[in-house]
Amino acid sequence: MDFFWIISAFTFLGLIGFGLQILAVRSYIKSQHREDPELDSTPFCPPISILKPLNGLDDHLFDNLASFCNQDYSRFEILFSLQDPNDPAYRVVQKIKEKFPEKEMSITIEECEEGWNPKVNNMLPAYRKARYPYLLISDSNVMVEQDYLKKIIQPMKDPQTGLVTNLIRGVGAKTLGSLFENLHLNSFVLGNVCLLQKFLKIPCVIGKSMLMRKKDLEAIGGLRAVKDILAEDHFIGEKIKERGQKVVLSNYLISNVNEYWGLKRFLNRHLRWGKMRWKILRVKYLLELLGNPVLFSLASLLVEGISQRSIILIVSTSLIKGAGDYYLGEKIQVPLHPLAYFFSPVKDILIGLVWFLSVLNHTVVWRGKRFVIGENTILSPYSEARIWTWRYRLRNRVALKGT
Repeated sequence: MDFFWIISAFTFLGLIGFGLQILAVRSYIKSQHREDPELDSTPFCPPISILKPLNGLDDHLFDNLASFCNQDYSRFEILFSLQDPNDPAYRVVQKIKEKFPEKEMSITIEECEEGWNPKVNNMLPAYRKARYPYLLISDSNVMVEQDYLKKIIQPMKDPQTGLVTNLIRGVGAKTLGSLFENLHLNSFVLGNVCLLQKFLKIPCVIGKSMLMRKKDLEAIGGLRAVKDILAEDHFIGEKIKERGQKVVLSNYLISNVNEYWGLKRFLNRHLRWGKMRWKILRVKYLLELLGNPVLFSLASLLVEGISQRSIILIVSTSLIKGAGDYYLGEKIQVPLHPLAYFFSPVKDILIGLVWFLSVLNHTVVWRGKRFVIGENTILSPYSEARIWTWRYRLRNRVALKGT
C-alpha cells in the first residue's frame, strides 16, 4: 500500500473542510449588510451592565476600554474589576474614568478566591454590583465600534434568546507571536465557529463577548456555578441551552487586539485552549487534525522522505492554505501585508505540535498557579507532593506552560 496517497487523501479532505470554512465566513460577512426589519422595527435599548475584568496591560488597553465608553447607546454602566491595586491596569482605568466623567462606571478592587478559575474570581465582586437587567461580559483586549451595544442587544427582543456572542478577528500584529495569533484567530477559530453554526447549527460561545439577561445567568447559578471550570464560557452556553433557550452567534465582528505578543505567549495560549477542547470533545478532538491540511501534507516526509511528489504536495497545500487565509483576511478587513500570509503554513505546523502536546499533558499554569484539568475542564490544585509528579515534570520539559 502506498501510504503517500493515504496522506494525500487526508490532506485533500482538510482542504475541503477549509473551503467550507471560507464559505461559512462569507455567508456571515454578507449577512452583516442585511438588516432584519423585524428586529429594527422598534427601538430596543434596555440598560446594560458591562463587566470588564482586568489583569495586566493588554495591547492598546486604554483605546480598548475607551471604545466601550464611546458607545452610541442610551444607558449602560461599566464595571471594571481587579484583584490587586498594584496591577498596572489600575492606572489605565483611572485615566479612563478621568476622561469620561459623565459615564456610569465603577472600579472594584477586591481579592477573591472563591474558586479556581482566576478570571471568574476577578469578576465575582463586580458582578454582585451589577444593577441592570442585561449583563455583558467582555474581555479587556477587545475593541469595538460605536454601534456594538445597539447591534448585539437586538436578538434579545426574542424572549427565547438566552445568550448572544460574537465573531472575533485578530488585529495588530507587530511581532511574530502576534502575527501567528491573528492568523489563527482569523482562519481556524473564525472559520470553525462559522462552519459549526452554518452547517451543523452548533453555536460556539466566545468568552470575549457574552450578553445575557442577569436573571437567566442567576437561574443557572450565576458566575459561582463556573468558578472551578476552565471553559467557563462554554459551560455557561451549555447551561443556557439546557434551559431551552437559544445561543445566538451575532454576525457583528469585534476586534481582538494582539500587537506585541511573543512566540511563547502564542504557544502558551493555544496549549491551554487545546487541553480545554480535549477535555470537552474527547474523540471529536481528533477531527481538528483534519482541519490542518498543512500538517498532513508534511507527514508525507515521514513515509517516503524528500521526494518530488512530497515536495509538490507540501508546497501546493501551503500555498492554497496561505491564499485562503489571505482571502479571509480581506473579507473581514484585517490590515495585514499579503506577504505575512506566507507564515500561515508555519503557524499551522506549530498548532499541530500544540495539538499533540494538549493530549499528552493535563496540567495548566494560569496567572501563576498550576492546576490539574479534570473532566468537563473542572480545575483542581496541582500538588507537588503527588506520587505522579515526576510524570508531569518530565512532560513539562517538552510542553510549554499555559498562561
